[in-house]
Formats: sequence, C-alpha cells, structure tokens
Amino acid sequence: MIMAFLFPGQGAQYVGMGRDLAETFMTARETIAEADDVLGFSLSRLIDAGPEEELRLTYYTQPAILAVSVAALRVLREQINVRPRFVAGHSLGEYSALVAAGALAYADALRLVHQRGFFMDAAVPAGVGGMAAVLGADLDLLRELCRRVSSEVGASVEVANVNCPGQVVASGALTAVDELVRRAAEAKARRAVRLDVSGPFHSSLMSPAGDRLAHLLADVEFAEPSCPVIANASAQPVDKPGEIRETLARQVASPVLWEASIRYMSDSGVNTYVELGPGTVLSGLVRKTDRQARTLHVDGVSSLQEVLGALRV
Repeated sequence: MIMAFLFPGQGAQYVGMGRDLAETFMTARETIAEADDVLGFSLSRLIDAGPEEELRLTYYTQPAILAVSVAALRVLREQINVRPRFVAGHSLGEYSALVAAGALAYADALRLVHQRGFFMDAAVPAGVGGMAAVLGADLDLLRELCRRVSSEVGASVEVANVNCPGQVVASGALTAVDELVRRAAEAKARRAVRLDVSGPFHSSLMSPAGDRLAHLLADVEFAEPSCPVIANASAQPVDKPGEIRETLARQVASPVLWEASIRYMSDSGVNTYVELGPGTVLSGLVRKTDRQARTLHVDGVSSLQEVLGALRV
C-alpha cells in the first residue's frame, strides 16, 4: 500500500466539524484549543457552535478547517504509525499538508491562513468578483472561451481550479463570469453555474493578496518536508524552504491543478488516499481521476475506525 494524505480547502467547513473527535480524543481537543491561544479568539466555539454565516467568513473558515484537519491528522498518528509517500492539500489545505510534512509549524500555519483570509477578502471589493463551476467542458475550449469573454467584456475570467475530469471552476470579474456561464456551451460544457463564494479566488485578481502574503511568508521559518508536498500551482513536489515560500505566495492567484496533482501521485505509485479533515470532497475528486485508487477519510470517530481497520490489514 502506497499512501498519500490529502487535506480539504475552503467550502468543506460545517458547524460541528470535528466535534466527536474532540469529545473522544484529548489530542483533538488540545489541537483546536491551541488555535484559540495562537489566534487570540475562540475559534473552537465558532467551529463547534457557529453561527454558520460567521464560520463562512474567509478569515475564520481557513484557520477553522486547518485546525480540524490537523486534529484529525494528530489523532490518526496517535493511533497508528503511518507514513505517507506524498501529502497534498486543496488551496488552503496545502498549509495543512505542509504541517503534516513537518515543513511548517502548526501555530505559524494558523497565523498565515488567518491573514491569508483577510488578504483575499481585501483584494477585490465584495460583489465585484465571483466563480462558476463548469461541468463537462473541453478544457482547451474553455480556456479559449475565457480569453474571448475577457476581451469582449473588458474584464477577466480565468480557469481557476481543474479539479477532476469534467469539473473545472472559472474565476474572475462577475460580469465576465456571468457571460462565461451564459456561453459555456461554446466549450461543450454540460452545465455551468455560479458558486456562492465571496470572491474571485485563484485568479489574477487575487495578485494583491499574493503580494501581501509574500511579505508575511518571508518572516516564517520553513523546514525541509519529511515527504514531498505536491504544490497546487505546479502539480509537482516542493521540498526546499525557498521553493515552498514562493509557491505559497503564487498559489493565491494561480489555478489549483488538483487533477494533475492526483495524476502525478498515482503515476508515482500511490494507490490509497486518506483525506484528513471535514467532508469527503477530495475523495470524490480522486475517484473521478483515478478509478483504481482506494479512498479513505478521517472526519470523525467512525471514519477513523474504518481507516485504522484498513491500514492495519
């Protein structure tokens, strides 16, 4: 069994995530409580009790998902000695992956993603940018359609996430995103729909956030990871501190190459993926990309027991 650990990104959050892990394992409770101490407010209360609209704010969502993901990771490692061949995370999940690989301290990751959320919120005024899911499109045709729409509308729309075969997310100015949705059939898309998000994430409109984040990253200590971390921006492993800083700063305004990341790991022999943190979105994307792969997840006590049983075979 050759294994990779995967960590979810924004959108996976829900009120009460990680609750039964925290109720059952002191390690999980302490991990989430540590986030309160690091950030100076009760993130644990927000995770456990909401309200949902507050948890959905980018600068709370990001540290909340990271805290629950790291709690799941620590509980798993407490129960069984497992070493992944690779780690990867979707967008903010890349920070969880770096923590898992020992390249970034948990406290530093919490501070970084909290500020990253503020920077992303501030980069584009509310109501100006957005995103759309485009299903079943030809990727090359979709990229060309994005270029045409951007030119005709006078505002940018770009491919932002290539999640799995047939599932792409576009991001940019709302006027351009709406026009792309209207004309998605030109890229042979089966369906296109606007997403309920607060900004044009992973598009060039996020460049100001990347610039601000780069200044923060320059003062954070990184170590060489214990296993390769697959970077969103390149779908290639990064293993040097300077390379990690550069790719994290670039990632905010670059497409998330998730399908290519899974293909890289599968081509490198990975046959089992363990998703750590809230939800199972990434497991679904893996199954659509590599139909032979086995997917497991840890987001609660029952799923933890299933993983332990599978890994102890």
